Amino acid sequence: MNRFGWILSLTFASFSVLASAQSREVKLKPLPQEMKMAAGKAITVRNFELVNESDFDLDVLRELKESLPTSQGGRSVQVVLKPLKSGDARLKRSGAYRLNVGADRITIEAADVRAQKYAVQALKQLAVSEDEGWFSVPHIVLTDYPDVEFRGVVEGFYGEPWTHADRLDQIRFYGDNKLNTYIYAPKDDPYHSSPHWRDRYPQDEANNIRELAAEAAKNKVDFVWAIHPGKDIDWSTNDYNAIVSKFEAMYDLGVRSFAIFFDDISGVGADPEKQADLLNYVHKQFVTKKEGVTPLIMCPTEYNKSWANKEPNSYLDILGKKLNKSIRIMWTGDKVVDDITVEGLEWVNNRIKRNAYVWWNFPVCDYVRDHLLMGPAYGIDPQADKVMSGFVSNPMDKPEASKVALYGVSQYAWNMSKYDPKRSWREACAVLMPGAPYAFELFCEHNSDPGNNGHEYRREESEKIAPVIRQFMEGYAKGEFKTQQALEIIALFNQIKAAPAEIRSNGGNAAMIEEIDPWLTQFELLGQTGYQVMQLAKYWQFKKTESAWDLYLKTDSLLKEMNNIDNTLNQNPYQPGVKVGSKVLYPFINQLFDYISGSMIAHTAGVEAQSGAIGGNVRYTNIVQLGAQPLINDKNTIAYSPAMEMVRIAPNDFIGFALGKDKVGQKLLFNFKIDGISNWGQFESSTDGETWTRLTVMDENGRGMIDNLLPNTRFIRFINKSKYAEAVFLSEFKIFTEVGENTEAVEAINDNDLKSYLLLEPGKTITVQKPKDSKPVATVLTLFVETVPDNNLNIRATKSKVNSGGYEGWKNFVELSTKGLDNPDFITIKCAGKQPIKLYEIVWK
Repeated sequence: MNRFGWILSLTFASFSVLASAQSREVKLKPLPQEMKMAAGKAITVRNFELVNESDFDLDVLRELKESLPTSQGGRSVQVVLKPLKSGDARLKRSGAYRLNVGADRITIEAADVRAQKYAVQALKQLAVSEDEGWFSVPHIVLTDYPDVEFRGVVEGFYGEPWTHADRLDQIRFYGDNKLNTYIYAPKDDPYHSSPHWRDRYPQDEANNIRELAAEAAKNKVDFVWAIHPGKDIDWSTNDYNAIVSKFEAMYDLGVRSFAIFFDDISGVGADPEKQADLLNYVHKQFVTKKEGVTPLIMCPTEYNKSWANKEPNSYLDILGKKLNKSIRIMWTGDKVVDDITVEGLEWVNNRIKRNAYVWWNFPVCDYVRDHLLMGPAYGIDPQADKVMSGFVSNPMDKPEASKVALYGVSQYAWNMSKYDPKRSWREACAVLMPGAPYAFELFCEHNSDPGNNGHEYRREESEKIAPVIRQFMEGYAKGEFKTQQALEIIALFNQIKAAPAEIRSNGGNAAMIEEIDPWLTQFELLGQTGYQVMQLAKYWQFKKTESAWDLYLKTDSLLKEMNNIDNTLNQNPYQPGVKVGSKVLYPFINQLFDYISGSMIAHTAGVEAQSGAIGGNVRYTNIVQLGAQPLINDKNTIAYSPAMEMVRIAPNDFIGFALGKDKVGQKLLFNFKIDGISNWGQFESSTDGETWTRLTVMDENGRGMIDNLLPNTRFIRFINKSKYAEAVFLSEFKIFTEVGENTEAVEAINDNDLKSYLLLEPGKTITVQKPKDSKPVATVLTLFVETVPDNNLNIRATKSKVNSGGYEGWKNFVELSTKGLDNPDFITIKCAGKQPIKLYEIVWK
């Protein structure tokens, strides 16, 4: 290449770098409070020269040097660090900074070392690596600060705690996303709570705490260690000093932030006067005497409005008056799991005489452990910055999956006015699953609602397809097959079928894929089942009964496969199973399937379709808190899903079961984890729900078994017979059942219901009598069966021991003419093959 050509190439190369820098969209996360850009201007450099390197925090300096060149030759730009000086109170907050990128200098003004980190993070996002070692940075001035001073996560869920490696990874994620608080409060850590809160950690666990505290300091995150003494505290001087001693031990491990929790307890530990005295004592004897310790955080016993005593001078008012004003008080909202509103925060702030420290119970799923909550972080008021002192999210037990919501939390708490939940959610999907962002977004879009739950907290799910499904179903019920809507629904189910393979093959996030693997398996089945039921709907629309019945069986098989996944994977003792698309898609599949099932029988028999359900098993309670508590139904047991919080039982309130007419109770297991329940409550049973018989029960610490239920018991309950409200832990409430006397197997094939069937074993024969309520004259017998090739069945119709011409073969849909017989009254069916045959229904017409 000649000299002119080389210069020309360099000129065009430099121009392209500059042009790309000028034209590209500047994207920063979280969005800064103020951003001023010089249109069309950028600097292009090879080196970032640190003018006052010694003024940088060592961890921040290391991060800067690992990301940008600071010691190589070529065109340089100076990077100058200064303290941020401003009369604006917002710019005095921890983390506040100003970043000014000029023609020959980059100036960082930082309020503290945390602000240094955030400014460097912004610079890293702005500096784009171009060709041949060049970096381009737009001319820009950022003035940035957090809306909420304390932002982050409380590991406060019930269930399996995160691993040590999980916590280290989470802390790094917080540092990368301007979250500055991690509250360590695992419910199952015995050294955080009972029985060992007074004791020091064993050495291995202490070393883990030390490493977590060090990693948090490196990432400018406050590692807050919480203690939970309320279950067995005796309010003695020894216990006061035990807490101070425990905090001293944690301080020696590097912890500088502390919390005391009194949530989910009852009894003497819930006394607000003593709680306030204890926290004030710890504040005086520990917080004020130790260097670098941040103000205490407390979680009260009445931590939401629905549980709070509304009377003046009660629990919250006592805390507000007595607690040192520096101590922060946590609050979950109007309910345990709820949205966060300005109005709700103002209500509690007036009681506690300070701004509440929000504990947002999202995306935690310890009350719906068969679901994933992968949707956007919304329902948090964008005008609440002035009425809260902190905002922490309670995550799922799945740390990687929790990051979808936590990404949104980080953006909300930093800059509320510019927070867009759906934009943030889409960004999170792309960041967390970089190799398959659209497939992952599709998965998250249809796995965001918790389903029916005791907190009655629901989320948006499958929003875009929901109105399309509604239009399709409205038309289908009127005999119309809406083609456009059907095509959209089928296209979605095809995408769902393909998404799990795309995520597994190309996603690029092994930890996430491992966590959500059971739900990926179920999601693929959801797509297959949805596609199949739409094919069934199309064929049945044209009343192609034989083809439709084959598609019905395929759909039914896929539904059973989904049910099998639900009954074999993720079998935790609380809400076992794997649910996907539970708000819109899965109900739609079942609704359409059930509609076609009833329609198929009605069309074939010329009768109105009837439900084949013999009777449903339902929760039986007048306790509002349990009104939506899910039931766990197994073959021979029905149980309330355990509640994580205490259940309050007012006088004459009860919890129990009402069994369907196909079931009777055998025995009841219960565990309320509270002594003395027989002093105020009693167990009762009934056959009709009107007349009740008291049951004699022996319990130990609120736990026991009732195995002397009266014959034909269909109702059983525990009722508060006292004049006062009481509280229990709903750890277990389960009834064992058996099939009632009125159910006979042969009914399954004469009940106008395609959901029930009779299993005919090889070599066995069954003779079925014509139902009394069938048509007076039957000329055609239609059989809905399920068999396989070469697995023959023999069918004969009989009238007064005279046989008609029969059928032999392995078709699933059989129409048998009774020509030659005057109104046959029996049909005989034999399984002539080597495998069982399912007999679903016989229609006499």
